[in-house]
Amino acid sequence: NEIITGEVSREDKRFTYVDLGDGVEGAMGYRDKMPNEHYHVHDRIQVYVSKVNDDRRGPQIYVSRTAPELLKRLFEREVPEIKDGTVLIENIAREAGDRAKVAVYSNYDNVDPVGTCVGPRGSRVQAIVNELDGENMDIVEYVRDPAKFIANALNPAEVLDVIFNDPVTIEREDGEEEQERSCTVVVPDDQLSLAIGKRGQNARLAARLTKYKIDIKSASEMEEIQAQEAADDSEPTGDDDQQATDGQTSDEE
Repeated sequence: NEIITGEVSREDKRFTYVDLGDGVEGAMGYRDKMPNEHYHVHDRIQVYVSKVNDDRRGPQIYVSRTAPELLKRLFEREVPEIKDGTVLIENIAREAGDRAKVAVYSNYDNVDPVGTCVGPRGSRVQAIVNELDGENMDIVEYVRDPAKFIANALNPAEVLDVIFNDPVTIEREDGEEEQERSCTVVVPDDQLSLAIGKRGQNARLAARLTKYKIDIKSASEMEEIQAQEAADDSEPTGDDDQQATDGQTSDEE
């Protein structure tokens, strides 16, 4: 659960091995490698120690460059207010090497958690971006109100409304049940593509950050849906037709 600076020592079909010092070597698997990085022997890189397994041959150490926890440790290193607890990280959603969203908050009214993490002229967040080879960072403020948090998470798009759906019980792969929370987010017509993001990335990261399944619709599309629902509600049902027929029969009798 810590960051260590090591030196790439060798590579095989399964792992890239990183010399962590004192004769200790960490193994970095395919999923733990940054997709936009290529490693060479003697390269010095920072890695996150994700797992240590003890077996008969001694401890097997696994390291990662893609784990969200790596990003958390980098923020703790660059932002003193995170390390001392003045600013807290609520959650991280990351597509390593491309883009990440970090939700932060503070229990002190006089502290701007987002500005604190960005730093003067963006110096703090830029140091992290540089370490992660240009990975874009969206730092958003976490608030307890889920509607406001979802709107913040979809930054830089403007959000007009957030409509929550009833939770649905789903079964996970391990057989356990959980409540899936979902919502519909309404945005201005000219910001639909911005809210969704390239290849759906902005919406996908916002969903993982907030733990809500998010369906994004434009304002005009939402108006059409609401108009159709209103029209459906105004149409007579089969029961109403039957009651009218029954009343007519009774009058004729």
